[in-house]
Amino acid sequence: MAFTRAPGKHRRPGRMQRGTARAAGVAALTTTGVVGSLAAPALAAEPAAAQTGLTPVVTLGDAVADRIDAQAAAQHEAAREAAEAAARKAAEEAAREKAAEEAAKARAEKERAAREAERERLNTFVSPIPGSYVSTSYRAGSSLWSSGSHTGVDFHAASGTPVQSVGVGTVVEAGWGGAYGNQVVVKMHDGTYTQYGHLSSVAVSVGQQVAAGQRIGLSGATGNVTGPHLHFEARTTAEYGSDLDPVAYLRAHGVNL
Repeated sequence: MAFTRAPGKHRRPGRMQRGTARAAGVAALTTTGVVGSLAAPALAAEPAAAQTGLTPVVTLGDAVADRIDAQAAAQHEAAREAAEAAARKAAEEAAREKAAEEAAKARAEKERAAREAERERLNTFVSPIPGSYVSTSYRAGSSLWSSGSHTGVDFHAASGTPVQSVGVGTVVEAGWGGAYGNQVVVKMHDGTYTQYGHLSSVAVSVGQQVAAGQRIGLSGATGNVTGPHLHFEARTTAEYGSDLDPVAYLRAHGVNL
């Protein structure tokens, strides 16, 4: 007797269908976390780390993080060192600028002091014989002088008394001067001239620079005189006849007589 299978009912799954279903079930159980209790021992075992690749990924992530941290630390240290170097450079530059300013200020002060000292030196005038006095005045009349009047002033002085230049200048005559005896003529720094006559000795030479108060000779009685004294003249030139009032000249330069 032959049996007829009803189509569509209670048909046994084929081999391919069974395999597909099993795979789907394993996947579902794996997803829900119960594969360990339901699946076969081979399927329930945990996959090895080397098979899944999870541990290498974690290890690689830690190494990258360490490198990033190290790079960040190095960059931070480099930035700190750069900031310190910049601060040191700025401080050194500021110190150099301050030192340069102080040096320039010191030079300016030194130059100012030197100019002031030179100005004072040039403008300092003294009496030709300190402590002496005028014994014969300017323009006094007498037959003793060829011009009929005194072209200078006489300072009282014993023979051998030191005679000094009244100011800064250059010696233009030093030696015998006829009626003036031994004389010295000095061109002053302002262009005027001073003359010192009747000296017993001369202590300077032509072309020599002299300062105020510097000894140029000793008083005496050489030339046309009646006794020892110093004949002093102020002139506009080195020559006789260009005389100025010696007392007024000295007082104009701050000398008290």
